[in-house]
Amino acid sequence: MKRREFIKQASAGAIASSAAVAPAIASANKKADTEFKWKMVTTWPKNFPVLGTGANQLAKLITEMTDERISVKVYGAGELIPAFEVFDAVSRGTAEMGHGSAYYWKGKIEEAQFFSTVPFGMNGQEMSSWLYFGGGMELWRETYEPFGIIPAAAGNTNVQMAGWFNKEINSIADIKGLKMRIPGLGGEVLKRAGGTPVNLPGGELFTSLKTGAIDATEWVGPYNDLAFGLYKAAKYYYYPGWHEPGTTLEAIINKQAFDALPKDLKAIVENACKTVNQEMSLEFTAKNNTALDTLVNKHNVDLRKLPDDVLATFKTLSHEVVSELAAKNKAAQKIYDSYNKFYKQVSAWHDISEKIYFNVR
Repeated sequence: MKRREFIKQASAGAIASSAAVAPAIASANKKADTEFKWKMVTTWPKNFPVLGTGANQLAKLITEMTDERISVKVYGAGELIPAFEVFDAVSRGTAEMGHGSAYYWKGKIEEAQFFSTVPFGMNGQEMSSWLYFGGGMELWRETYEPFGIIPAAAGNTNVQMAGWFNKEINSIADIKGLKMRIPGLGGEVLKRAGGTPVNLPGGELFTSLKTGAIDATEWVGPYNDLAFGLYKAAKYYYYPGWHEPGTTLEAIINKQAFDALPKDLKAIVENACKTVNQEMSLEFTAKNNTALDTLVNKHNVDLRKLPDDVLATFKTLSHEVVSELAAKNKAAQKIYDSYNKFYKQVSAWHDISEKIYFNVR
């Protein structure tokens, strides 16, 4: 065979071989580029500062970090489902993800409240430390496993404010008959002190306070509260946030949807949650005092500290409420024991580090 004919035949063979291999390559690329279209439902109003935008940021991170192999669309409270039905929607697979906080599901899993916040308990930094390095995350996943849900920390409010009041609180006697929007364990404490706790989604707070349907409401802190315009609906702004010293927000993921992901995408989802968990805490720290200054000096908000007897009574009642919750079942006791052990350990360290430093700086 002449050299020219050999080259011609070899080239033809190579082209034919390439044509045969091309579909296989295309098939492999198609598999690598498989898209998972996820819905995320939230307990927050759409695009609400920090809480709602934190959910948006989580969706954006997952979408961008996976190069759109997972595409997440966010639905605010009431868009696809009511705010307090997020857990059920993710459990049954109506949505692949949700964003909220564990105390909203106390009617379904009472002990889940430990993974949100405990009155007079750990702050945001301490909560994250317990979850990531103190065994809390394992217990959290164990708690949600029967519902086909995987939880992840996805934000923290840090220490909140005590709330907005349309009546002065001068002593514990003023709590009697107070109708206040306050969720979770803090609501039970208020009830034992003679108040009436009401659980309302964020979107209903302003109107309820303005119309007198409730006498007071807690929400988060100055940055969120300013955006909500709560200063237009109440006269007094009280601190500290005894009831929510470091509230963890959660991303909940449908287990079946998560298990369908390849290993690399699972890692991206988990780490995106960790990123948002840190970013939200930092944003609140950066913006709360500027917002508080605006509330006090521009909008003439009456800023007050809760009286010592009120805080003392709330603290005593909080210990009762938490202890009774822990005693209700083995799962609750197991979570509480872990939480309490870590709380004592981290408090001992912070007593000689953070606490002393804040007092002397």
